[in-house]
Amino acid sequence: MLFKQQALLRQKLFVLGSLAIGSVLYLVARVGTLDRLQPICPIESRLPPPEPEQIPLRTLQFKRGLLHELRKGNATKEQIRLHNLVQQLPRAIIIGVRKGGTRALLEMLNLHPAVVKASQEIHFFDNDQNYARGIDWYRGKMPFSFPHQITIEKSPAYFITEEVPERIFKMNSSIKLLIIVREPTTRAVSDYTQVLEGKERKNKTYHKFEKLAIDTSTCEVNTKYKAVRTSIYTKHLERWLKYFPVEQFHIVDGDRLITDPLPELQLVERFLNLPSRISQYNLYFNATRGFYCLRFNIVFNKCLAGSKGRIHPEVDPSVVTKLQKFFHPFNQKFYQITGRTFNWP
Repeated sequence: MLFKQQALLRQKLFVLGSLAIGSVLYLVARVGTLDRLQPICPIESRLPPPEPEQIPLRTLQFKRGLLHELRKGNATKEQIRLHNLVQQLPRAIIIGVRKGGTRALLEMLNLHPAVVKASQEIHFFDNDQNYARGIDWYRGKMPFSFPHQITIEKSPAYFITEEVPERIFKMNSSIKLLIIVREPTTRAVSDYTQVLEGKERKNKTYHKFEKLAIDTSTCEVNTKYKAVRTSIYTKHLERWLKYFPVEQFHIVDGDRLITDPLPELQLVERFLNLPSRISQYNLYFNATRGFYCLRFNIVFNKCLAGSKGRIHPEVDPSVVTKLQKFFHPFNQKFYQITGRTFNWP
């Protein structure tokens, strides 16, 4: 009986020992396997790769501060040389449309640390006298920037001036072109309102919008009136398409830029191949002004000039309807060409 108990105990110990040795061998083999796998597929390699050619945000903010000092005249020639600052020809131009929101678009894009804006409208390509001064004169009107940054200028008259497409093409046939549009009748009234305000400041009289927009002899829309003619977007765009493919244009919804700017700005970032940097933090609604203002950082905010967002005069509803019907077929063609549709009447 004792012999059987001892034999059974030895058997149990043997089994337990085998299990222990097996567990140790498994762990050794497992660790060895992990060691062998680690160099092949490190944890870091499974993370999405960083976006190419991105500059750290703090670096870009520092550079923006330096450019701000330069614009104020506080940067020295040594700083310009040391930081490799240059005056670059624009790689993108906001070519129009007048009263579509070109200033708002430019200022909002300037929130992006990789964008530098020309503060004033240069009017190089639409002004014969300026154009005759040559490309070096034009470059000299550009702001200083870092080589990785994109310079953008805006001159809304470019869109409607006949000579401009060819002149820009000769400078840079691959340039990116931004067009911001609003509902054509609203844009025409806004155009009239700006001119009216200028006349009133000079104590000059001015016709009512209805008299200018409608030909009194025929009771039809007056296409000789510049505010009406500018709103026929497709007529002007067709002239540009003789020189540039449609892929080099990006259409911005000016009405949406007023009410919900961030999605429009993100579309422009993608069009310009910029990393996404503009966020909701940079845009805040100013209830007093009735539109969005810009937040560059914790201390620097900016709203557009008080002249933006003028109150439009009341226009005879029958004239508004006549204009909307007039613009409708041109709008349909514009949608077809650009591939972007708007809810215009």
